[in-house]
Amino acid sequence: MVKHKKYTLKERLQRLLKMKLVVPVARLSLPPEVKALGVAVGLFWAMTPLVGIQMWIVFMTWVFFKKVLHIDFSLVLGIAYTWVTNVFTMIPVYYIFYVTGQILRGNISDINGYGKLSSIFKEAFMGDLGFVEKWGLLFKILLKDWGVSMVVGCLPWAVVFSIVGYKVTMKFEKYRIERRNKQNS
Repeated sequence: MVKHKKYTLKERLQRLLKMKLVVPVARLSLPPEVKALGVAVGLFWAMTPLVGIQMWIVFMTWVFFKKVLHIDFSLVLGIAYTWVTNVFTMIPVYYIFYVTGQILRGNISDINGYGKLSSIFKEAFMGDLGFVEKWGLLFKILLKDWGVSMVVGCLPWAVVFSIVGYKVTMKFEKYRIERRNKQNS
């Protein structure tokens, strides 16, 4: 019988991040700029309060870039990097957007409310509502009570994450190319 190594939580998280974020970048045989732009677009849309439709928006962005701007990026990487935010990370990420938006809008006295946001999501997703009703309730509450602050607050995060994602991917790709060239010479 083969014994499998037991990994710590930190090691498991590192392996998961490597397998889901680094390996896909390395495996695609595309120019570094195409990969980096795909990562940047995916991270930009990941850092918006649009969980559930982010992959579709990346696809629409890809079509627009390709047909109108004549710029190519990796659709696969763009879609994959939207998974940085998901249903499991949605509540804390949305709250960070909300707080950032409140600060940027000058509403510093009204930045508490994590419990309220969490209860809204639990009510929408854990209740007996149907799929359409759940999303309708969630969007109504978010647009009415939290929407403006979240939209304003997500923008700095989206811009920073996309720029950092682009730069890190370019650096990673240049390192990989240099290493491969050294091995081949």
